Amino acid sequence: MKVWKNVLSARDFSKDDYLQLFSLARKLKQGKSLVLNKNVALLFFEPSTRTFNSFKIAAEKLGCNVFGFSSKEGTSLLKKESLIDTARMFLNYGADCFVLRHKKAGASLYLAEKIDKPVINAGDDSHEHPTQAMLDLFTIWEKFGKIDGLKIGILGDLRYGRTPSSLAYALLNWKVKLYFIAPETLQIDKRNDDMEYFLEEKKANFEKTSEFKQLLNELDVLYVTRIQRERFPDLTEYEKVKKSYAITKQDLEKVKNNFMVLHPLPRVDELDPSIDESPYAYYFEQAKNGLYVRMALFTLILKNEN
Repeated sequence: MKVWKNVLSARDFSKDDYLQLFSLARKLKQGKSLVLNKNVALLFFEPSTRTFNSFKIAAEKLGCNVFGFSSKEGTSLLKKESLIDTARMFLNYGADCFVLRHKKAGASLYLAEKIDKPVINAGDDSHEHPTQAMLDLFTIWEKFGKIDGLKIGILGDLRYGRTPSSLAYALLNWKVKLYFIAPETLQIDKRNDDMEYFLEEKKANFEKTSEFKQLLNELDVLYVTRIQRERFPDLTEYEKVKKSYAITKQDLEKVKNNFMVLHPLPRVDELDPSIDESPYAYYFEQAKNGLYVRMALFTLILKNEN
């Protein structure tokens, strides 16, 4: 049985690990009650709505004390306090676990190497967001009762988006067909990151394309992401691609009956609100599932913490 501690990358977990997490998350969603009585520090150096509050409420539902910050505004971080000094302060306050969102890729790994308490990566720059992948996969698994054999399209900002990276890495534990859908400048690319090398190393079944409409009728899942203005080093490049995709209800007229649309949210104009009331819209259920998956994650990590 796996000893759960740090959650730094979606690459670090096996199919059995994910299924263990999903099984517990489903029990919690069905009403199973657990109490941990631990202290959880949420250190969010970047703004967040869903992720911060999902972790906060999940910890509170488990009887944990929660402290920390959701933005560096109003903290000593504005005085250039280091990440390690900030973490040490919360260790002195009794933190049993850290949830970290940071603007620097690799920050969670760095923190995990410096302290002896569990660290959960809640997003590090455009690198990864492993707990988002966990709730994404749980939503797919819950609907289909499986993941093997599915055709999954990941659309949008694949270069700067951290959620597509973690989802793709996690999906390599199953036999799926992946379609990476993005304009050329935002596509996975060996010149910009190592994802494509990793996919090839794992002998993944995948294709890259800039078109999506001809694919929709083949897909079981379409995972949509926004074009992330805040991560572009050159805003003129953002202006060129910001409206590359705008999916409407009409685009889904001939999709499979059990087709599902996912989105990590927030959305801008890439996913029309007309889809919200369709049977294919699962992104609000997906967000809701974040609560149960993170409750399950805290339980697996903290149940043996002294």
